[in-house]
Amino acid sequence: MSEKNCCGSDDKNMESPIIEIVKDYYGKKLQSKDDLKTSSCCCGESPPAEIKDILPLIADEILDRFYGCGSPLPPLLEGMTVLDLGCGTGRDVYIASKLVGSSGKVIGVDMTTEQIETAKKYQEEQRKRFGYDRSNVEFFQGYIEDLRSIGIEDDSIDVVISNCVINLSPAKEQVFKEIYRVLRPGGELFFSDVFADRRIPEHLAADPVLRGECLGGALYTEDFRRMMARCGWADIRYTSICGIDLDNEDIKDKLGSTGFSSRTVRAFKLDDLEDICEDYGQAAYYNGGIPGHPHYFDLDDHHRFFTGKPMLVCGNTASMVSKTRYKRAFRVVGDRSVHYGAFDGCGGGGSDGKPCSCS
Repeated sequence: MSEKNCCGSDDKNMESPIIEIVKDYYGKKLQSKDDLKTSSCCCGESPPAEIKDILPLIADEILDRFYGCGSPLPPLLEGMTVLDLGCGTGRDVYIASKLVGSSGKVIGVDMTTEQIETAKKYQEEQRKRFGYDRSNVEFFQGYIEDLRSIGIEDDSIDVVISNCVINLSPAKEQVFKEIYRVLRPGGELFFSDVFADRRIPEHLAADPVLRGECLGGALYTEDFRRMMARCGWADIRYTSICGIDLDNEDIKDKLGSTGFSSRTVRAFKLDDLEDICEDYGQAAYYNGGIPGHPHYFDLDDHHRFFTGKPMLVCGNTASMVSKTRYKRAFRVVGDRSVHYGAFDGCGGGGSDGKPCSCS
């Protein structure tokens, strides 16, 4: 079954061969991070200080059975409703639980019985560790391609996160459509995943080990860009790019010269984003108000805002920092009443994609 046509609106249509491969790999074959055959599912940058401080509060079993390729937890989450797609044993759900505070809410979704049972097992213990009167997390066993079936309503989520999971889906376009549906206007998608520099042949995409190791289902970067545009995401940004060194000779032999990278993606649900950067003569000031970012804030890998220093920005960037929850930390000067043509200040300057080690 191809990845383009396997998704349906009911559970039985989700029972594709790929789904069964992933369930078996993450439910039965993997018991801890030590069982992984490559570093592709744990490549990533060191998490920021606010996340490092929370990790000692997370139960050991949750941490040991965590398989991720980044740290997709953006700032300014207090009071937000966060949805974690493919939450596994709940590591990022529980970190987000602490970050959103008692007034926020975190929802975790995973299709694998063994993973979701582990996440639920620690719900009361984590509540006590965080000092909350009641738990602010909720877990559902279900499919990230069909969030409606577990009751996730339109325009109900502030932030969607996912950590090295969307690559496993046989119906990625449906996943991104669902994310767009459930996000509130101005909401943010912030996720880490494995990407490829070319399309993966179908016979390799269906290989159980390659799929389970987050390689067989890795999206070709250009197909990802096109897919996002079809689903309503006119402008996507990478916040980090980390090349993956496949440290397994058998897997290298199967994949040949295909290159892989772990990327963290930021995208917003905004109705005024354009497919290229346009110049309206706008400038943005960062006020230093994002916790953990007193001197500068990186919107993406080529927009570093220094505190108090004006930066000329395209219309898309202006909307991203003025029509989302980030508006409390920014001041934008100018509007879209005058157009000066295409904006040439948003290209290049990104991460170099050199291999990094698993942290």
